[in-house]
Order: sequence, then C-alpha cells, then structure tokens
Amino acid sequence: MCRHCHMIDRRSLLALMAATPVLAACKPQTEGPEDIRWGREPCEICGMIISDPHYAAEVRGGPEKRLVKFDDIGDAVHWLDQQDWKDDPAVEFWVMDSDTGTEWLDARQAQFRAGALSPMDYGFAAVKLPASDTVDFTSMRKAVLERGLTWRCLPDGQIVGNTSE
Repeated sequence: MCRHCHMIDRRSLLALMAATPVLAACKPQTEGPEDIRWGREPCEICGMIISDPHYAAEVRGGPEKRLVKFDDIGDAVHWLDQQDWKDDPAVEFWVMDSDTGTEWLDARQAQFRAGALSPMDYGFAAVKLPASDTVDFTSMRKAVLERGLTWRCLPDGQIVGNTSE
C-alpha cells in the first residue's frame, strides 16, 4: 500500500479481525443470562457458593443492567423484591431448567414444581412445560414471599419464629 493511500492493507485488516473477539470480550454483557462458574461464584443474598445448576437463577436489571446470580429461585425472588426497580419491564429474570441443568429459561414464562429439595429450602424447581404438579411464576413468587427468607438465608444467624417450644 502506498503511503498516500488511506485504505487498510490486508495484513492490518486480518489483525483487526483477529482482535475483534478479544475486544468484544472486554465489553460487559447487558442482556441475557451468563454462565455461572459452578463451585466458585457466591449467591448474592446468602453468600453460599452456587454449585447445583438445577436450581440457579439470575436477575439482570437496574440502571446499569447488572447481572446478579443466585443458588435458588427463592433467593432471587426475595432479592429482586427489595430493589427499587423491581417492576421495571426491562428487568430480566432467568432460571435454570431443573430437568436439564443446562438451559436457561425466562423465569416469568417457566413453570415451577413444588416440593423440590432446592439448595435454600424454598422448594421450587423450574421446568419448561406446565404439568399437574407445577405452578406459574406468579404463584411461586407469592408462596416464596409469604414464606419469607429461609433459615439458611438469614443474616448473622438470626432465627425467626418461636424457638422456645
């Protein structure tokens, strides 16, 4: 290429194309669920390590579209309920399909099987399709909020309820 020409030569173009994925990786993701590093990342609300992919959940929202990870759908429901922006339609709520442990589902569209042995004892497992033993997101959310935080999620070891019995 001559020095008077402002076009990019082939070598420069190839170098730029090779660097594009690296440069794109530097930009934080602003939508959709992200991979969880199983056994390494803590749940936002209880601080326990997220290790069971069958019950994981993620919420993305707020002014910075920050992604927050949880080890149980119940923790995600309680955490989101405390956010000022909880009713923003742009908030994304993802839950792992408990049948596969590999597919993220939109939590608001998922069904929830009650009676599951979930990590924080909320007892709900997300599945794709409705069945006779499932409830929708609204019913699951209501049950979780009515129950309150499970004993595993209370700060500083607090105990709720009457313990003298």
